[in-house]
Amino acid sequence: MISVLFSLQGFLHAQEINDTTQKYTIDNCVSEFSMDQVHETKVGYQFWFVDKDFIDGRTLKMSVVAPHSATHPPHKHTEDEFFFILEGTAEFYLDGETRVAGQYTSFYCPVGSEHGIKNVGDTELKYLVIKKYQK
Repeated sequence: MISVLFSLQGFLHAQEINDTTQKYTIDNCVSEFSMDQVHETKVGYQFWFVDKDFIDGRTLKMSVVAPHSATHPPHKHTEDEFFFILEGTAEFYLDGETRVAGQYTSFYCPVGSEHGIKNVGDTELKYLVIKKYQK
């Protein structure tokens, strides 16, 4: 888990070589969870630790999904995406195949793959989403 967090830290704090416009301070480099800042969904909520406007479209959000629910059906897009399970039981879907996994499991979704995640457990599913949005 430590190596995943170090990789995540590198992903989030890496800066484009020629980007000198962003000033990084303790105030904009630390993001603390707050229920006052969550975005409600039909099946739970999301909290954006890093939104797509912070560094070149790279994001980090936490999704929380009610038991036996999914935020949306499997889909495709032009960005790759990582999921990292914090709590609960997820069913991962990738190009027609599924796998059930629990806490501290990651799931990589390559560009153009049909992918999805849903809560197949009896408790909330909490997971991180790491993605770079294309401009």
